[in-house]
Amino acid sequence: MTAGRDLRTLAIVNWRDPWHPEAGGAERYAWEMARWFTARGTRVCFVTGRAPGQARRERIEGVEIVRRGGRFGVYPLVLAWMLAHRRGFDAVLDCQNGIPFFTPWVLPRRVPVLCVVHHVHDAQFGVYFPGWLARIGRFLEGPVARWTYRRHACVAVSPSTVTAMRERLAWTGPIHIVPNGVALPDAAPEPGGGEPELVCVSRLVPHKRVDRILDVAERLRVRTHVIGRGPEEARLRARIAARGLSDLVVLHGYLPEREKSALLGRARLHLSASRGEGWGLSVMEAAALGVPTVAYDVDGLRDAVVDGVTGRLVRGGEDLADVVERELKELTAPERRRATAAACRARAAEFTWARSAARMAALLDAAVRRGTARGLGDQSFPWPR
Repeated sequence: MTAGRDLRTLAIVNWRDPWHPEAGGAERYAWEMARWFTARGTRVCFVTGRAPGQARRERIEGVEIVRRGGRFGVYPLVLAWMLAHRRGFDAVLDCQNGIPFFTPWVLPRRVPVLCVVHHVHDAQFGVYFPGWLARIGRFLEGPVARWTYRRHACVAVSPSTVTAMRERLAWTGPIHIVPNGVALPDAAPEPGGGEPELVCVSRLVPHKRVDRILDVAERLRVRTHVIGRGPEEARLRARIAARGLSDLVVLHGYLPEREKSALLGRARLHLSASRGEGWGLSVMEAAALGVPTVAYDVDGLRDAVVDGVTGRLVRGGEDLADVVERELKELTAPERRRATAAACRARAAEFTWARSAARMAALLDAAVRRGTARGLGDQSFPWPR
């Protein structure tokens, strides 16, 4: 694998795959890249963790999947696998979910690595782990990762992530923006004029703060659907029952794509109470169906939602329920619903998986030809506003 070669083999290393019970937007991103490169003729190996019951190896849609280790064991076991196959790839996408896989430690220097960062996890470590372990996580995410990838390049999914990397991780190396895409429907539904319903599409984990969606439903007495699964599900079900909200809030768990889109497409508003994202894939999935989003003015979501056009951002000092109530009143007017739905669909159309994958390919092709991921120039996504 020397400079001047074409990209023939690609390893995509990610914490989970899309069939893992705790999969989310990062898994969708990695998998869409894998599918696109495979369709282009590149041999892709998707190296990831293994949930109970999953096969150690299989092939799906032409992509070779290798699964090693659980929540923490995945890191050393995947790194050992990459060491054993260190000369088998022309390039590597090393996806950082809190911490990266540090694949440059075991790869020949001439193999370019792009470290894909969805969002900075520094504060999030403290939500999930005891203090000592959170400090280790922040050290690995910051100084160790910064040193490890100094001869390579990074890909971020939004301007918010770039800012967070520069300011909170003191990242000085090159960062290219390649955002999430969205699957555009063949025909988006007309915005409904019946009784308003709210939908929240989210993994049920602490930093998504789905409890706040319950507060909105209780105060506004609006039927609310929560789509997604995760370790918080049992606690949320208990809280719904204890607060007497079973007639208003429905936890659907995982839904197949067609059922999810049908439920999301008939909603008046999509809600996100997350404390921070890399981008906000569910926001764009809703927008593709003509559904605006109300979300907090935080990393990622402020990039996904165009305030006052494709939804509303909840600023400091504002209450989520107040903003949702105002937006529901404005969307009572049919002409406002139609205009907002059209703006949402137009915004979503600017972010397709094919466009994002083509940007990633431009970076990887250039890196493989040059034999390095550094000094690629401006190959980043022209961010639409």
